[in-house]
Amino acid sequence: MTRDTLVARVEHAIEVKHSRFLAQAAPVASPEAATAFFEDAGDPAATHNCWAWRIDGEYRFNDDGEPASTAGRPILAAIEGQGLDRVAVVVTRWYGGIKLGAGGLVRAYGGCASECLRTAARVPLVRMAKVDVRFGFEHTGAVHGVLAQMPVDKEAESFDAGGARLRLQLPADAMETLKARLRDATRDRVRLENLEHDD
Repeated sequence: MTRDTLVARVEHAIEVKHSRFLAQAAPVASPEAATAFFEDAGDPAATHNCWAWRIDGEYRFNDDGEPASTAGRPILAAIEGQGLDRVAVVVTRWYGGIKLGAGGLVRAYGGCASECLRTAARVPLVRMAKVDVRFGFEHTGAVHGVLAQMPVDKEAESFDAGGARLRLQLPADAMETLKARLRDATRDRVRLENLEHDD
């Protein structure tokens, strides 16, 4: 299943029984990027900065002093409920003097995060694949001619006595086209190895 991520950083604010809640969400590519976002978006003067992130199937959440599972987990549920990935959300609370109870906290944190994500612009995440392409030096021009017409990123290039080796990343659904074009361009003298997919 292909998930979406956010186009850009977004926010949404609500008030519940005099407590103010501000959800901020952003696309993130790594746990380190999520941590940097939380440090930037959170308010040290607020009562709580609760957060969650989901990145390529991994996830973390934090209740930041709220009762266990009343804040971070509902924020994570909002991310997953919207079918999103590579997304981080922090919900900041400024306490208004009235206790909300466990159910009220779950509804406030989860609801604020969910509405923030529901209204955000999103973009599909493309499933990527990696492949090593090996070929003799005599096919260098033909191989590079094919690559110039394909949506590939060259991650590494090395040479030995037998020829060249390229590490490529490309959308998984373009892999068969790449194979066919390289075969045609080199009369099937190219080898593709180490296929990896981002699931």
